[in-house]
Amino acid sequence: MSADLNDLKQTPLFKLHEELGGKMVPFAGYAMPVQYPMGVMKEHLHCRAEAGLFDVSHMGQVVITGDDADRWLEKLVPGNIVDLKPGRMRYTQFTNDAGGILDDLMVTKRENDLFLVVNAACKVQDIAHLEAHLPEDFTLTELTDRALVALQGPKAAAVLARFVPAVAEMPFMSCLEDDLDGVPCFFSRCGYTGEDGYEISLPSEEADRLCRLLLAEAEVEAIGLGARDSLRLESGLCLYGHDITKRTSPVEGNLLWSIGKRRREQGGFPGDVIIQTQIADGPGRLRVGILPKGRAPAREGTEILDADDNVIGTITSGGFGPTLGGPVAMGYVKSRFSKTGTEVFLSVRGKKLPARVADMPFVKQRYYRASK
Repeated sequence: MSADLNDLKQTPLFKLHEELGGKMVPFAGYAMPVQYPMGVMKEHLHCRAEAGLFDVSHMGQVVITGDDADRWLEKLVPGNIVDLKPGRMRYTQFTNDAGGILDDLMVTKRENDLFLVVNAACKVQDIAHLEAHLPEDFTLTELTDRALVALQGPKAAAVLARFVPAVAEMPFMSCLEDDLDGVPCFFSRCGYTGEDGYEISLPSEEADRLCRLLLAEAEVEAIGLGARDSLRLESGLCLYGHDITKRTSPVEGNLLWSIGKRRREQGGFPGDVIIQTQIADGPGRLRVGILPKGRAPAREGTEILDADDNVIGTITSGGFGPTLGGPVAMGYVKSRFSKTGTEVFLSVRGKKLPARVADMPFVKQRYYRASK
C-alpha cells in the first residue's frame, strides 16, 4: 500500500479487498476499492444483471434512543418520521436555517430506537449536529464495531434468501433483524443502484467471513466505488457534496417527494420558511437530468448554456452510462429551462456541444414491489 494510503482508515474488509485485487484509493478518509480486476464497466453491468457486493462500512451507523425520538428528529429533518411504522425506513435530509442540505440520510424506525445511516464524509459533523440538539435523557451511539455492506442487483434477493429466507418478502424500505450463518445482522431492503437489494449491518469481526460466504455464490461479484457511482448516476440518485450541498435545498434538488404533505404544511424543521416558499412559488433553479448528444461525457463543473451562449446552469455529476450506452449527467438549470426535452448546450473543452434536459432515472429503477 502506498504511503498516502497508509494514513487512511481501513474498513473491516480491507484485507479482503486486497486479496480480491481491489485498486485502493482514498475516499472520505478511508482506503476504499474503486474497482477490481473485472473493471468498472463489467462490474456495473454485472450488478444490473446479477448481484454485486459493495463495502460501505465507511458510512456512519448511529442509534438514537429516547422517548418520542421520532418527534425529536423531525425538528432536524423535513421528512415524516413520526408516521413511520416500526420496521420501516425513510430517506430525508438534515437542513440548515437557509434551507440548505447538511447531509442526506436514511432513518429506520425500530421497536425501541431509531437507526440512522449517514454519509462517510459527513458523519463526524452529523453526529456533532445530533449531539448538539440531543435531550439529556436521550442516548446516541455510533456503531463503530459494525461493518456495512450492500448486496445489490436483480438476483440479490434469491442469493440472500438462501441464507436468510425471511428477506425474500421484505417490502422495499423495510428492515429485519435475523441471523446470517448464525450471526445476528440487521437487514434493510434499500440501496444506491436503482436495483433491488439490501444493506446489511453486521459485526466487524464476522464481516470478512460472511462476505466470503456471499461472494462464493455464483451470481455475486465484488463491486467498487467506480461502478457504484455510475450505477447511482444512471438511476438519478444524488451524491452529497456534488448534486446536493449546503447551498442547495431539497426543493431545488428535486427531492420534494421526500417531504410529506404534513411536513410541507406544518414546517417545524430548519429552513422551513424558505423551503415552504420555494414549494409555493417554485425554486429559481432545479436539478435535472441531462443527456448529451454524441459520445463526449459532461463532467462535474461543465457549464450549461442556452442557444445564445448564456450560462444557465452547471453539471454536478456526469459520466458514461454503461447500461444506457452513452453519456449521462445531472445538474442545475434555471427553472425556465427545466422542462423535459429542452435543448441546451454544454461547454466542453472550448466546444459547444448539444444536449437536452431528460427525465430521471435514465435507467428504469427496479426496486422490489410485492405482488398484489
